[in-house]
Formats: sequence, C-alpha cells, structure tokens
Amino acid sequence: MDGSSSSLKSAALLEQMKLHLASDAGKDLTKKIGLVYQLNIAPKKIGRDEEIYVVDLKEGKVTKGPYKGKPDVTFSFTDNDFLSIATGKMNPQIAFIRGAMKIKGSISAAQKFTPDIFPKPSKL
Repeated sequence: MDGSSSSLKSAALLEQMKLHLASDAGKDLTKKIGLVYQLNIAPKKIGRDEEIYVVDLKEGKVTKGPYKGKPDVTFSFTDNDFLSIATGKMNPQIAFIRGAMKIKGSISAAQKFTPDIFPKPSKL
C-alpha cells in the first residue's frame, strides 16, 4: 500500500497504522481484538469515489483494496470524518447517530473500533 497514490488525508494515518501494527503495542491489539475492518473512505460524500482499506486485526496488517472474504465490519465515512474518529476528535457512536459513519456487519465488533486502535498521530 502506498499512501502517496491516494488523495485522502486518511492514507497517511493508515500508513502509520501499518508501522503501529508491527510494533509490540500493535501485536497486543491483534491478540486482543482479532477482527477485520473494511474502511470505505470517500473524499467528500459517502458512497462516491471511495477508496477501500482493510485494517486486519487478525493478521496485524493494513492493505488497500476490498477484503478477500467477509470482513467483520464494513465502515463507510468521508475522509475528514474518518480522521476525526481515528484521532479521537469525534465519538464513533455520535458519528453513527449523525449519519457521518455507516456500519455494515457485527455491531459488537464495531464497538471495538475506537481511537485506541490507531497510533497517536505524530504530524497529521
């Protein structure tokens, strides 16, 4: 996955996530959560020109492109809303209620998708 080929601001965070998952803290996350999240991130409007990423917390990796198989949860959001949620500026439940995030799949798995799983941004 190459973040430079993306127009999304989220691509840089997902690039950092790859490094985070390779660390000891990331390995602990993989053991603790063990779920696969597919992220459909749109530049401006959900459902349009989305870029798809998979945060695989079973294998401990981040890839670009749809998940082969069935992810535990698929989230759809705009680039800015995803960054707000991942950096803890927006509560995921509030985002869902406001329609800023769409969820398909297991709600219990979705509840484990919190800012805690992301690396703390160094310079985003």
